[in-house]
Amino acid sequence: MEEVDAPALKPQGRFADYLAIARFDHSTKHVFILPGMLLAYLLRGVHTAFLFEHIVLGLAAAICIASANYVINEWLDREFDKFHPTKSDRSAVRRELTRSFVMLEWIGFVALGLTFAYLANRITFALACLFALQGIVYNVAPLRLKDKPFLDVISESVNNPLRLMIGWAMIDPATLPPGSIILCYWAGGAFLMAAKRLSEYRQIVASHGKALLARYRASFAGYTDVSLTVSCLLYAMLSNFFLAIFLLKYRIEYLLMMPVVMTLFGHYLSISMHPDSSAQRPEKLFRERGLMAIVAALICIFALATFVDMPFLAALTQQQFISLP
Repeated sequence: MEEVDAPALKPQGRFADYLAIARFDHSTKHVFILPGMLLAYLLRGVHTAFLFEHIVLGLAAAICIASANYVINEWLDREFDKFHPTKSDRSAVRRELTRSFVMLEWIGFVALGLTFAYLANRITFALACLFALQGIVYNVAPLRLKDKPFLDVISESVNNPLRLMIGWAMIDPATLPPGSIILCYWAGGAFLMAAKRLSEYRQIVASHGKALLARYRASFAGYTDVSLTVSCLLYAMLSNFFLAIFLLKYRIEYLLMMPVVMTLFGHYLSISMHPDSSAQRPEKLFRERGLMAIVAALICIFALATFVDMPFLAALTQQQFISLP
């Protein structure tokens, strides 16, 4: 593929183009808030008299801060996205957007998000501040961690535990989730981000070469097919390790979920290796029938393990040795 340069005279950006760079279609990613709400309810119960308000304000805060991060992401990446086979069609690449309007849009979303978070509770406000700061650290020079191999994945995946904690704070604004589930979420997010990069790497290198890929994102110059695959395996193992610790400590019946969780990781990694994989567009994963079937099975086992006590599983926490005849 030849270099995809934006037209010399780009048409002036319209209101719809400024709206597009906020990526409201990516709001499906906020589904990661739901487990935080559910776990807080199951482990702590409702600890607020303003449950509905906290849920609405927390969701509004998360959506606004995420959109603010997307705005600076697309604006600052416009000179790099033009080298990507599909991202070259983004509004910031194809249209002439005014810098001052983009900055006002970013400030507006940040201000709205922090206002909603402040009105919710102090934990949500602190988390929203971290969420907005992550967008700056990830996208803005001189740090711009998205250009640094491995650090790009580790920093971007911080959004996952932040969403978990925002969901938790909607139900119990006086505490935070256990550290084990926070780390599980972080490593799980790193797996998703690494799988996304693996999919992009395999597809673009095969069709257009690594030189073009590195022009799109500098971090890819430090990656190989092998290093990305190994990192996916490492993040998956770390996520399952912390998840097992959490399940053993808080409800041992949930251990029944582990084989399905591991199957989920394996299936997702398989998806990422397909041409034009949905792993490159996580907001479209609901179209993957096999993946959704595994998620449905996981939900069913979670419900069973929540309401049915299984005392025999307690033996897994005790020292036992196999006696020889």
